[in-house]
Amino acid sequence: MSEVKTEFLRFTGHRAFAQRLVLSTLTGKPIHISKIRSASPSHPGLAPHEISFLRLLEAVTNGSVIDVSYSGTTITYQPGLITGTVAGAGASVGDVIEHVLPAANNRGITYFLLPLALLAPFSKAHVNVRFSGPGVITAATHGTGDISVDTFRTAVLPLYRLFGIPPARIELRVLARSCAGPHGRGGGGVVELRFASQVRLPKTLHLNRRPGRIRRIRGVAYCTGVSASHNNRMIMAARAVLNQLVSDVHVAAQYDPAPLVGEKGGVQRKIGIGFGLSLVAESSAEGVVYAADEVAPPDGGVVPEDIGTRCAYQLLEVIAQGGCVAAASSSTLLTLMAMGAEDVGRLRVGREVMSREETIGLARDLKTFGASSWGVREVDEEVDESNDLIVSVKGTGVGNVGRKVA
Repeated sequence: MSEVKTEFLRFTGHRAFAQRLVLSTLTGKPIHISKIRSASPSHPGLAPHEISFLRLLEAVTNGSVIDVSYSGTTITYQPGLITGTVAGAGASVGDVIEHVLPAANNRGITYFLLPLALLAPFSKAHVNVRFSGPGVITAATHGTGDISVDTFRTAVLPLYRLFGIPPARIELRVLARSCAGPHGRGGGGVVELRFASQVRLPKTLHLNRRPGRIRRIRGVAYCTGVSASHNNRMIMAARAVLNQLVSDVHVAAQYDPAPLVGEKGGVQRKIGIGFGLSLVAESSAEGVVYAADEVAPPDGGVVPEDIGTRCAYQLLEVIAQGGCVAAASSSTLLTLMAMGAEDVGRLRVGREVMSREETIGLARDLKTFGASSWGVREVDEEVDESNDLIVSVKGTGVGNVGRKVA
């Protein structure tokens, strides 16, 4: 009996590592990634956060085969069925998968939450994952650009309702907050995602109307291990900028003590000390939100007033980019559009968002995995004088294989 040869989609480098693994899992197409930091003399191969993400994929799927080379510079991945949290097959604490992040992790928790939320609607069962350990960073990250857990909760998760996925059954719990530790690594926070909204096929999205006007701004100022007055100072600085433009501005303050993380000798120390601000602007048009994040660097040297002012101006810059979607949530919307029903969906985006390296890379990866190419056209100038673009995406109709089998 002859063996069936598996055809792998081949990629090189570590760019969009999590994105390609997610697309492989959704489409069921195996991939081969080579030359992962092969030119690095000190840290070749997979980084700690990439290894941890592979373990997360292994926990929420059944039948996945992961083969990593000895040097860590080459990986082959054959995806399995997305099973979610199944008793006896990954769930370690009740109905929750306990995923521990190592102390060497330097990526924010949204590096794991964004891909996990993309897989969750296509799961056979609920996806309940608790992230803990010395490497959980709930704040935005200064060097890698990950958004904070607050921006993910207020600016990304609500958009799932546009695809027929009710957000009422999606819950994100921040049990312990943390900022990036020394040298940007480690945090010690605890975050739990409960995603109980599984669908057979996401609805086709049509979000190509005018973005509307900003009606209100909400936000969260957070600090861990520093004086609670830092929150008020950030809020006052941000309101000094935003109150001149929008009257309805409300920013909540969240203070938490610094997490304690144990060392090898049994001695515990406080890490994850810092502060930051997350702002979200809601438009009069349904489903249109803009977000901005700013956080103090791990080595300090920045006062809270600077963080508040920078975040406010960053939010204004994101709004000025136009379109109906911000850069923080564009990849989520475009991926769900490509995985939806076999119909053409439309999304209005700003030129700066469309020209980002991440957006262009997503378009190329989707085409490689079998999704149709995007159609891009300018907005009709006779109707609207903006400089936005309309992106047309045809769904692949992949759907939820797990629910079809069930």
